[in-house]
Amino acid sequence: MTPDEPRSRLADLGVGPGAFTRGRHNAITDVSGVLVGHSTVHTDRLHTGVTAIVPAELGAERRWLPAGLAVGNGYGKLVGATQLQELGAVETPVLLTSTLSVYRVADALLGHMLEQPGYERTTTLNPVVGETNDGFLSDIRSRPLGDAHVSEALTAAAGGRVAEGSVGAGAGTVALGFKGGIGTSSREVPVGDGRYTIGALVQSNFSGTLSIAGVPMPADELVSAPPAETVGNSCMIVVATDAPLDARQLTRCARRAIFALRGVGSDFSQGSGDYAIAFSVGNGMPPADATLSPLLHATLDAVEEALINSILMATTQVHADGNRAHAIPLAAVHSRLAAAGVI
Repeated sequence: MTPDEPRSRLADLGVGPGAFTRGRHNAITDVSGVLVGHSTVHTDRLHTGVTAIVPAELGAERRWLPAGLAVGNGYGKLVGATQLQELGAVETPVLLTSTLSVYRVADALLGHMLEQPGYERTTTLNPVVGETNDGFLSDIRSRPLGDAHVSEALTAAAGGRVAEGSVGAGAGTVALGFKGGIGTSSREVPVGDGRYTIGALVQSNFSGTLSIAGVPMPADELVSAPPAETVGNSCMIVVATDAPLDARQLTRCARRAIFALRGVGSDFSQGSGDYAIAFSVGNGMPPADATLSPLLHATLDAVEEALINSILMATTQVHADGNRAHAIPLAAVHSRLAAAGVI
């Protein structure tokens, strides 16, 4: 890692939230009971890790939560996808990691769950683990991640503010020519007679030309070096809400999450693995579909901001062989937003 200017989130730059207010921490953890933890590896040859999204309600008393899955482009390795889609449920925390470590991480997550109280007689369980490729900045073939990193990420899972940028599963990712990583955001949304929170967390690793609030931010203009090359060209998105949506409605939210990628400039290349998982921790009857438009709109806004935060908060990373992904220069971002009248 090389020194960077202090990082800022989109809200810190003065860009408004859109139609709905941001949550207290502007993070997926604003959804009650949703925790996030990271395990991060930074060495001269490794920039990689694990990020855990943990619904605290999952356990012996509540074995599954309603969930939906949307696949923007299926060039990826989302362990547990078919059962999630078939049953409309998640049974474990959702873990994100590096492409070639995904199977070791899935096995470690399964082992962790089987050791939990109430799971002594469990004979089938569906771990959900997503990935993007951090091979531009990390020796991905070494498959360095496993039990210890999964345990660290799960143990570290907490509410409140979420570390973003070059941490956890985003330690070595690249997005839109800049250093990418982990980003998060949330919105408070009226739905029918209720008011709910929707939060998003992303692992960004895709190509295209960055756009922030409609203002182009081409990497070849903002960085005085060749743009970083995206390997694997993918994005994982996790959406959580306390609205008591059913699996079908959550799938509709997940589709909107995929749509948000275009809002920040993704080119949805042939080799991109773009997935969105949406789950609910809510209880009660699902709201009528006719009332869902605000929640669907808020999903787009929260995911788009999370994607931007993943880049704004990332720090420059360098591999020993010379590959370098630069942090986006925030002064240039601020200048372009001001010139466009956004801030």
